Amino acid sequence: MTEETPKGTPGGVSGPDEGPPRGGEQPRGKWDNKMEFMFSMAGEIIGLGNVWRFPFLCYKNGGGIFFIPYFVFLFFCGIPVFFLETALGQYTSEGGVTAWRKICPMFQGLGIASQVIVAYLNIYYIVVLAWAIFYLYNSFKSPLPWSTCDNWWNTERCWDRSSVFANPHLFKPGSNWSFLNNITAVDYFSNYSSEDQYAGRSPEEEFWLRRVLRITDDMSLGKVNWDLAVCLLLAWIVCYFCIFKGIKWTGKVVYFTATFPYLMLFLLFIRGVTLPGAGEGLRYYLTPDLSKIYDPHVWHDAGTQVFFSYAVCQGVLTALGSYNKYNNNCYRDCIALCCLNSATSIFAGFVVFSVLGFMAQDMGVSMDEVVSAGPGLIFLTYPRALSLLPWSSFWSVLFFLMILFLGLDSQFVCVESMATALTDLFPHRLRRPGSRELLTLGIAVVCFLLGLPLITEGGIVIFQLIDFYGASGITLLFIACLETIAIGWVYGADRFYDNIQDMIGYRPFPVLKYCWLFITPVVCGVTLLYEVAHSYRLTVHDYEIGAWGTFLGSLLILAPLICIPVFVLVSMCQNLQNMSTPSSDLRQARPDKPILTLCGHVVFKGQATPNRHAAENKDGVMMVEPGGV
Repeated sequence: MTEETPKGTPGGVSGPDEGPPRGGEQPRGKWDNKMEFMFSMAGEIIGLGNVWRFPFLCYKNGGGIFFIPYFVFLFFCGIPVFFLETALGQYTSEGGVTAWRKICPMFQGLGIASQVIVAYLNIYYIVVLAWAIFYLYNSFKSPLPWSTCDNWWNTERCWDRSSVFANPHLFKPGSNWSFLNNITAVDYFSNYSSEDQYAGRSPEEEFWLRRVLRITDDMSLGKVNWDLAVCLLLAWIVCYFCIFKGIKWTGKVVYFTATFPYLMLFLLFIRGVTLPGAGEGLRYYLTPDLSKIYDPHVWHDAGTQVFFSYAVCQGVLTALGSYNKYNNNCYRDCIALCCLNSATSIFAGFVVFSVLGFMAQDMGVSMDEVVSAGPGLIFLTYPRALSLLPWSSFWSVLFFLMILFLGLDSQFVCVESMATALTDLFPHRLRRPGSRELLTLGIAVVCFLLGLPLITEGGIVIFQLIDFYGASGITLLFIACLETIAIGWVYGADRFYDNIQDMIGYRPFPVLKYCWLFITPVVCGVTLLYEVAHSYRLTVHDYEIGAWGTFLGSLLILAPLICIPVFVLVSMCQNLQNMSTPSSDLRQARPDKPILTLCGHVVFKGQATPNRHAAENKDGVMMVEPGGV
């Protein structure tokens, strides 16, 4: 193993910024060990989407049959792009913007576009954490405030019923129900039917709509909900102190934030599978509907889930990979992380549907009537199920702690990605002592202020617009398509393979090359066309957003994408001849080899003469041993 310079390249080879730090500029840090990188990556990619999105998509798209399109997209799109972005960061030791500037100047706009998406995420994703903190605070109350209809926010439409499992003494023949206007259990069930819940609203729904969101009838923004603003501020304070010192501090925090949710998930799994009705819930989750395999929308949902879940096209993977040592085996790390992420999604489905199966049996309704999508699964369906359990407050505390930590590390890693990108863009200003703390504070304050409209009385509409259009499938698919084209065809897939071999000591599986060249851009392109052709208007709690919402959504999509052609034009004007030439600061171990070959034929030739870094390597740099780290 060679000694690492501050930029992470082997001793004797200059990094992207040559020479020692200048004028008080601090060196760029590195992870202290591999586990810090692994936990940070796991914390980013394993988040709320594993709990609320994947299980619902399995239920919606044919149960177990959904695994087929999901794994097809994972193997041919998710893993190739995930590895591409991580290896790009490790090779260049640069953040999401400057990595693309170094590797191919004309595609610097890809990095800018990714940072725009990260800005969207920094503004709206943390609102979910504010909701989770609000629910966590109320979980310490008994009874749970969303389990009864006698609160100040409840209306006459609120309906409620007690749990058979949590209150078995109330459901024996002749039980005394005098606390409900002197009726018995027989009277209660003779007057109750499943249609009652459609004539009114459950206490969980009223708590969510009238206590948490406090939505108005016309969905106007109205005033800021001060208690949610306090929760949002608290979430940002926690996030800030997780990352304000940079990766040396973040790398220690993720040891806890990335592992604690697994403990909570395991406890909820044990509780869930031991409940009556759990087997029916799991059967509903996994039973395949073979007819769904021919539905193109199922394949579209699988593709978008892979891209959402793996945090690709956001610059985050590149930023985290850039803090690796040059010879870290990022290929092996990426395969392990992808396996962990998908396994967590599948396991979360067992946790969710075991409890939903119990809930359906206890309420005497079908599974179709208890499953919700998106935030509704976390803030409506699951709280209702937990309120039916004995010790409901205890289980609610565990659940919302899990939700809080699942979202927290995803959030602060996104902030870290933006801070890394800005620091690498302006190193002489932002690598000075104290600058990192001020930069992180500035990002936190700005994003907190921009997030306040999302917690107003009609803020859920803005939240759903950013969620639906901002970090949308259209944007991610377009960026992924261009990223693979840029690396595969412009920079050269063979040259990138040589760079990877120089880092880890061997060449990755050959299929990856053909994924970058053909499979991934074609699949992403077809999925993108399908999504554009089947667009629809967004509806939020029975409120259909009008043309203004579609216009705002279009702006949210175009804002990142317009950066790509703009920076292509800028590159053409500044240096037309070298707009696709990688920086001379980048190490090229085999500059004389062709940068792209297909079936033994040279498509693009290599450099005529070795660059200065290759010469330095030939003269005296010890190469890494095969097998990498």
